[in-house]
Amino acid sequence: MNFQKKLILSFIIMFTLFTAGIVVFEQQRAKRYKTEVLLGRLDAYADEISTYIRLNGSDCSIDSLLRLMPKNLRLTLIDRSGKVVFDNAIADSSMLENHADRPEVADAVDKGSGTFIRTSSSNSLPYLYYAKDLGSTIIVRVALPYNIEVQSFLKPDNAFLYFVIGLFPIGLFFIIYIGRYFGRSIKNLRDFSEALDSGRQDVAVPDFSKDEFSEIGSKLVHDFNRIRESEYQLKQESEKLLLHIQTSAEGVCFFKPDRTVAFYNGLFLQYFNSLCDGTLAVGSDILAAGYFAEVAEFLDSRSRDDYYESHIVRPEREFLLRVNIFEDDSFEIILTDVTAREKTRQLKREMTGNIAHELRTPVTSIRGFLEILLSKDLPETKTREYLERAYNQTRNLSELISDMSLLTRLDEKQDGFERSEVSINDIVEKVKTDTAARLIEKHISFVADLPEKLTVKGNESLIYSIFRNLTDNVIRHAGEDIGISISVLEEKDGMAYFSFADSGKGIEDELHLGRLFERFYRASEGRTRDTGGSGLGLAIVKNAVQWHGGNIFAQNNKQKGLELLFTLPL
Repeated sequence: MNFQKKLILSFIIMFTLFTAGIVVFEQQRAKRYKTEVLLGRLDAYADEISTYIRLNGSDCSIDSLLRLMPKNLRLTLIDRSGKVVFDNAIADSSMLENHADRPEVADAVDKGSGTFIRTSSSNSLPYLYYAKDLGSTIIVRVALPYNIEVQSFLKPDNAFLYFVIGLFPIGLFFIIYIGRYFGRSIKNLRDFSEALDSGRQDVAVPDFSKDEFSEIGSKLVHDFNRIRESEYQLKQESEKLLLHIQTSAEGVCFFKPDRTVAFYNGLFLQYFNSLCDGTLAVGSDILAAGYFAEVAEFLDSRSRDDYYESHIVRPEREFLLRVNIFEDDSFEIILTDVTAREKTRQLKREMTGNIAHELRTPVTSIRGFLEILLSKDLPETKTREYLERAYNQTRNLSELISDMSLLTRLDEKQDGFERSEVSINDIVEKVKTDTAARLIEKHISFVADLPEKLTVKGNESLIYSIFRNLTDNVIRHAGEDIGISISVLEEKDGMAYFSFADSGKGIEDELHLGRLFERFYRASEGRTRDTGGSGLGLAIVKNAVQWHGGNIFAQNNKQKGLELLFTLPL
């Protein structure tokens, strides 16, 4: 049975019971009313008879009074002991048995009056008895035969019953109508909810006859549209998150509360296999693998936080492992390759130490010379000598700062230098002119074998710094009575292949060749800061060549000295 039928049946049962109850109640009330009327008449007869006896004495003849009463009225006079003194229906009342146990008589003695319907044991006729104790020695009992006439009088009027029966079908009609009305609304609401659940896009609010169901339907549509929009937005955000995780620079793996794998990206797979020397399979027990055992211990700890972090160090690689625990006890493991970062951090520490070390010498020298000049009265020649030496140290210091500034610009501002067509012949000639005095001092020859009108695409100041720093490096460290030769080996694929060679000391241990371009690196005792320079010249050369898109490396000459090979774009 659907809701409509259940509703109609329930209303019909309740209405039928209610109608039957009203009918029964009305019938009983009408019968009780008529009985009270009849008993009221009998009570009046008893009062009249009692008054007559009280006025005329108990031995008086009441036949004249009975003639005024109904013919079928039975009168019985009973003393308090229950003995029948008079009964107009029995000729010899002395033959009657004691009436003290008769219900109506017993009630009259106890309560003042009593009534009962029963068959008389004297003449075997049914009577409606009424007995009344009037406070004298006699109890008056009157009775009417309980025949068809009395029964018809006591029978309730059926007009109300017919009226109720006439209204019953009308009530049923309205019950069925109302049941169908509400049942139809419930059915529409059910169909509407099923349509919403099906995910249809064209769901319309049914006609609920503008009642509360219509408001519920409208609210359902509003809430459903909001939920559908939220689901769409959630789906979009989920896709973005998954795309972000897949393209993330970190390895991410999500776990369910039971510690089974829910999802991981490709980088996590790569890192995991690198750490555990195995192949990761979906659903495998990751937490049982070597480096992840500590994660399992952390998860098993009762006093754990929601975050865990540790470092995994392997030869030539270092990982940062992080664990985030969510409210539902699911969690994620994030692996980050921090090898480059740690190397950068180490390089920065070394750089800081090298810078401090390089600054300490000129600053200490300057301070020492100034302290001597301030504390002692020196001859003018000695004073000038100390001032010149302090001045030279300030020049070294200024050169170091300038070189560091240039390296910083090359590292951080790749687009901070303008490009133009640069004549290599002019650059080399300018370097030769600027270093001529020092070249003559060290007896160094300077030969450039370059094609005419050789031009490259680059920054003029950086290209000058390349050739100038290479020349300064030879002057400071290669020795005396040597030669410098600059040549172009070939021009190919839009690049010019340069050779910058000297015939000096060279690098005895070739293991140092790969580190010549590191900042502040010195290959041997022959290349110390005492010879001047900032220790950054070759680092600037390498960065400047790479800024132009070229490469550079060093090798020992087959004959003698050092050769640097590099490329620049034509």
